[in-house]
Amino acid sequence: MTTTKLLTGNKAAVALAMFLTLSIFGCKKKDIAQDEALIDPVKKESTASTEAIGVNGPKGVCYVEVNNADIRNVGKYKLSTGQQLFDIAIIFAANINYNTSTQKAELFFNNNVSNILNNKTTYIKPLQDKGIKVLLSILGNHQGAGFCNFPSQAAAQAFAQQLANAVNTYGLDGIDFDDEYAEYGNNGTGQPNASSFVYLVTALRSLLPNKIISFYYYGPAASRLSYNGVTVGSKINYSWNAIYGSYAVPNVPGLAKANLGPAAIDIQATSSSTAASLATQTVNNGYGIYLYYNLPNSDVHTYLSGISSNLYGGKTTVYVP
Repeated sequence: MTTTKLLTGNKAAVALAMFLTLSIFGCKKKDIAQDEALIDPVKKESTASTEAIGVNGPKGVCYVEVNNADIRNVGKYKLSTGQQLFDIAIIFAANINYNTSTQKAELFFNNNVSNILNNKTTYIKPLQDKGIKVLLSILGNHQGAGFCNFPSQAAAQAFAQQLANAVNTYGLDGIDFDDEYAEYGNNGTGQPNASSFVYLVTALRSLLPNKIISFYYYGPAASRLSYNGVTVGSKINYSWNAIYGSYAVPNVPGLAKANLGPAAIDIQATSSSTAASLATQTVNNGYGIYLYYNLPNSDVHTYLSGISSNLYGGKTTVYVP
């Protein structure tokens, strides 16, 4: 993932934290099930703009580096109200690889990702039983294959089919795109083009009409969100900021505030004061996502409480299944 950059605290936002904590105390988080029908299957356009955050509070989205942490940790944290802190767990990460023999992009799982997917009743279903959606993040792997350099629409559709097969085979709730480490041009691959990412998400939405598709707002894909009148924002559910410790609204036309996450933190690197301040900004500005990265195996409920108190007006407690 990207290098953490710390944001200087906004003093005004911090000053509002206590007021917001009192004013939203006891509020519930919006049920993620409301977002399952964000894409109109007829119009193929996002209907998210009709949603309002109101007093429900932002959703918590959490990336887990599964090479060194257990994805099930996402389910251990609850608010003092008894609700789960996190709404979406993201397995980080599968890869888009390049087969030099066939000259095609291929979906790849390392041993840790394979273990989770092949043992879905142990790792995935327990989270889903708690109401947490589980996504698979797709990341470049230094081989030249990426979301932005498919040589044809058919090639993009073929990779989308691989992603859909994985979601259906392993009972996942969707796919997350992270356009890093592709190293476009390696192995004789092409440079990013205007059509690829749009072709890819359009094909995946057609294959997975009721699943979640999210975009980690980073890389060449972030500037290639429209082609031939079709926008990525009309096909995906969510997008969030990619620079940890900062607050920046992803520029994804077609997504409403309810489906955008401008605040992003690294749990193991972003200071607690910055994380809490970013939570206050998120609520104050009416955005619907708060992004967490790098949830460890150790107990971090005290750190998370500083965030949840500003997001929802309640502390985070540890719940061990």
